[in-house]
Amino acid sequence: MNLRKLLLPFSSLYWIGTSVRNIMYTIGMMPSKSFNIPIINVGNLSVGGTGKSPHIMYLANLLKDEKQLSTLSRGYGRKTKGFHIANYSTKVYDIGDEPMQFFQRFKNRIIIAVCEDRVFGAQKLIEHYNAEAILLDDAYQHRAIKAGFNILLTDYNNPYYKDFLLPAGDLRESRSGMKRADIVIVTKCPDRISEDKLKEISSKIKLKSHQQLFFSKIIYDNKIIGGLDNIEKSTWKNYNVILVTGIAKTDGLVKFAEENFANVLHLEYPDHHNFSQSEIEYIYKRYEDTDGRKRMDKIILTTEKDYMRLMEESMIKDDLYYIPISIEINDKEKFNQTILEYVKQN
Repeated sequence: MNLRKLLLPFSSLYWIGTSVRNIMYTIGMMPSKSFNIPIINVGNLSVGGTGKSPHIMYLANLLKDEKQLSTLSRGYGRKTKGFHIANYSTKVYDIGDEPMQFFQRFKNRIIIAVCEDRVFGAQKLIEHYNAEAILLDDAYQHRAIKAGFNILLTDYNNPYYKDFLLPAGDLRESRSGMKRADIVIVTKCPDRISEDKLKEISSKIKLKSHQQLFFSKIIYDNKIIGGLDNIEKSTWKNYNVILVTGIAKTDGLVKFAEENFANVLHLEYPDHHNFSQSEIEYIYKRYEDTDGRKRMDKIILTTEKDYMRLMEESMIKDDLYYIPISIEINDKEKFNQTILEYVKQN
């Protein structure tokens, strides 16, 4: 038995609190600010691990040439407060790992902003940075800002309809919160899904008349990227790997690494983990103890998000690599058309 199920009575209290809050927003007792530009919110009902970052980057690629585009995140894990814009002098602890990841991908092609107050952040972007469209990162429960379009992500391996509210499960709000979504995406799908399985998932999600359902899967790049060089997939089997992760769910990446590299030692840390000096030293010691010639057939491998926090660590940066990921959506043309039509009409 999952011991967290013993906490179900406390989940009932959590349900009361979140439900009252949602009702107050719905009936207008708590204000929700709208803006006259397209705002797309990408989020989930659970506490994390659904793959928001690659979906935000997919949308950014789709829209970057259509409008003056911005991403707006809370900036989880940063050491600053208030509103900040990423630039070439920005450090990861100024804005957080995921916004830093967005900036490294897009540089000045889009505006990367952080602000814990999404309403204030959106106002600043519109009034001072001429933002014409905003991608809200992980703001599904941040209802003080009223997005024009909501995309809800749910993990194929742990869909929200099988989960429970905190603390017995990982849901931030009840399953009924899915009704606010315009699109639901089942993420991290396997390469092949039977038609019966697709129908089963669709029937359990129970789409409303205004909603659309899509399925996405993670695509790993054919090269890993380091500060000094890149390593093509054709040679990966020559490498022993220390895999360092600070993300919510690691199963998919661990499996991929074990299938593609000679040997993998996984060092797992909590999501958005800020690595201490002693932890960096421990990672380097495990790397030093690994068979192989330095920077020839052994490496430290991490995620793109974790790389943002580790790339300035002098002890390991020359041996550190990350693997870029992207997503593939099952009906790409329909999905893209839906997003582009919303942006053009608003």
